[in-house]
Amino acid sequence: MRSIDGGICAVRGVHAAGLKDDYMGLALIEGAGPCAGVFTRNKVVAAPVVFTRDNLENHKYVAGTIINSGNANAFTGEQGMADAREMARLAADKLGVQESHIAVASTGVIGRFLDVGWIKDHLDEVYGTLSADPQGCRNATKAIMTTDLIEKEVAVELECGVRIGGITKGSGMIEPNMGTMLAFIYTDAILSADTLKACLVKANDSSFNMMVVDGDTSTNDMALLTATGASSIAPDVANFQRGLDYVLVELAKKIARDGEGATKLIEVQVNGASDLADARKAAKTIVRSPLVKSAIYGHDPNWGRVVAAAGYSGASLDQDTISLKFSDGENAVTLVDHGQVADTSANKQLKSIMESDTVIISVDLSLGEAFAVAWGCDLTYDYVRINAEYTT
Repeated sequence: MRSIDGGICAVRGVHAAGLKDDYMGLALIEGAGPCAGVFTRNKVVAAPVVFTRDNLENHKYVAGTIINSGNANAFTGEQGMADAREMARLAADKLGVQESHIAVASTGVIGRFLDVGWIKDHLDEVYGTLSADPQGCRNATKAIMTTDLIEKEVAVELECGVRIGGITKGSGMIEPNMGTMLAFIYTDAILSADTLKACLVKANDSSFNMMVVDGDTSTNDMALLTATGASSIAPDVANFQRGLDYVLVELAKKIARDGEGATKLIEVQVNGASDLADARKAAKTIVRSPLVKSAIYGHDPNWGRVVAAAGYSGASLDQDTISLKFSDGENAVTLVDHGQVADTSANKQLKSIMESDTVIISVDLSLGEAFAVAWGCDLTYDYVRINAEYTT
């Protein structure tokens, strides 16, 4: 497997385009084939999520995706559903496909009606720039950004020649209980919708579902995986799964690093848990903790907050066997060794680790063999400022 440029446009059979103004954004992706999705578990569900989820349940096929940013079209009742259907109709007419084969996604402010007129006015321009070039992917990725500061795209080519590419957006209101804010993944493999679903759920559980920015699950979370079949290759499923896992983990890390106001990526590794569920509980609880996140922002190795978070996570834990290290990926400092606290008062290496742009927290529970990783970011003054002023 090797990394390649182009994001979703590196995948054969995919064309993308997008535009962004000061407030709204619009993206269109053309790429037809069997499709699977995972969606928010929030009980307040945005209209485009309902529309797309129903289409996939009935048809398991997507020919095109239309996405807007700047307005979530969530908590908008019957008008919101009508607007989601209208977005689908507009995209279907442009692409010459059935409305039932269109996926619709939205992101932005909740509780405000969508400006469908703006979408109508700009769709011709977007459709006219559909491209398989990397720029098409970049334009689509920029168009769906809200408070994001960086574009998020990844693509790989497997040894068999199959390509997998993905784009995502997400910066705040991130604790995916399914996928992420929005993610669109394409492959040119020949795979059925049922196989795609199984692979996506598995990859999602160890990537997007292990990422926390602020602990809020969005109303609009959606991740779609579509197979165009344009490579004419039916890959070994295990090999495809490894490639998909890599793409989703890299996208998840990009979201965590770009969390609203973030200055650092936090990676939490939990070893030695009794089972996988416990490992995931502990890792996500630590990376979600506002006290841990604040300490990392302040370069403060306040390790007591880490063990406290692990202790209330619900995972099995014995404080006399727990071990803890902080690392920057190259250097590591032991803070606790099987329940014994290390003296780090004069450790200059620890100071350097805390000042790095990536802080890795490694916890060993010494109770079993299970392992999990979670990703997040520090909690800064800018996070509060961004979200205090979001609609004003």
